[in-house]
Formats: sequence, C-alpha cells, structure tokens
Amino acid sequence: MSLSELIVMAKQKPVDGSRIASAVQHQSEVLSEILDGLLSDKGTLKFGCEKLLRIISEYKPVLLYPHLSLFSDNLQSENTFIRCGAMVVIANLAVIDHDKKIDAYLDDYYNAIPGPALIPAGTAIKGSATIAKAKPYLTDRIVDEILKVEHASYQTTECRNIACGHAISALSEIFDQASDKEKIICFAKHQVGNSRTGTANKAVKFLKKFDTK
Repeated sequence: MSLSELIVMAKQKPVDGSRIASAVQHQSEVLSEILDGLLSDKGTLKFGCEKLLRIISEYKPVLLYPHLSLFSDNLQSENTFIRCGAMVVIANLAVIDHDKKIDAYLDDYYNAIPGPALIPAGTAIKGSATIAKAKPYLTDRIVDEILKVEHASYQTTECRNIACGHAISALSEIFDQASDKEKIICFAKHQVGNSRTGTANKAVKFLKKFDTK
C-alpha cells in the first residue's frame, strides 16, 4: 500500500487504524516515507504523515519506539500540529517504554499546561491519563502537572475553563492511582462553579463518583 493510499485511508470515517498499522508493519520503506514526510514543505503531506503516525502509535507502538527521539525533539516544535502530534505519539508509546526513556521528556511534555495556548495544553492533559496508566509510578508527578491548569494563563478565560474540563476528565481516569486524592477533590470542588457549563457538570459528576466524605 502506498503512502498516498494510506493518507487517504487516514482521512476516512471511521478510520481503520488496525489496517493502516498492519500495512505499515509489513512495509518498512513506507514507514520511512511517513517519517520523512514530517519534514516536507508541503502541508498536505506533512499533516497527512503526522496523522498516520498518531494512528500507528495507537495500534502498533513498537514500530515507532525506535524513533522516540524524533518525537521528543518535536515537543519543542513551533508548529502546533506537529508538537501536539508528538505528545499523542509519546503518550501512546509509554506502554512499551520499559527503559523509561519517556520519563526524561516530561518537562518538555508538560511545558504547555501553564499556557498560553489551549490546544497544546489540552493535548498534554489528555495524554496524561495514558502515560499514568502505563507508568503508575509517575502518577503523583502527573497529577501535579495537570493541576497547574487551575492557575494557568491562556488567551482567554474560556480557554482556561475548557482546559479545566480536560483536567477533570484526565484525573477521573487515574484518580484511584493517586496518593493525594484530597487535592484532586479540592480542584474538582473549585470547578463546580466554573462558568463553562460542561466543565461544571464534569466536576459535579466527578465529585458524585469520588468524593465519599
């Protein structure tokens, strides 16, 4: 299957991620083309390849693990799409990171949460649950990083409200792993009065599930 055919497949709804990953697994030259495509000046090729890498990382993370350094470098990319893609890939690779290489990249991974841009911050927050479930020993560090959202500075107040909603969702996935559950409960209580209805509702549901006092 050619690179162009894979890019077309990645745009289809629903995406057949298993088929895409399987095709790449049996064609090492295509994987090289995809990785090279990230450096392309052609936006359609660059972003098509980036989307394929997200899919591959989810279904066949072992194929991308040897290229982990590429994605760690992209955590500092000025291109938001490439930067966020690196976050998604790294989170998905955590499950096979037995050498704990990803641990060394967490400072760069979490630089986005304090702001000023919502999209990278939201991507980091969403990926946090995936990383924590793959690496439970990092849970408390990850919780502290997520909770920085409460005092983050984004372009607008609404952006911060959205980010807080993402934080509640991520924290709900790893709550049972956390040592200090009370500070998570405290954060959720603060969000009950959030002016964004969706975030406030998430906080209420979170507290109904986890606040047993």
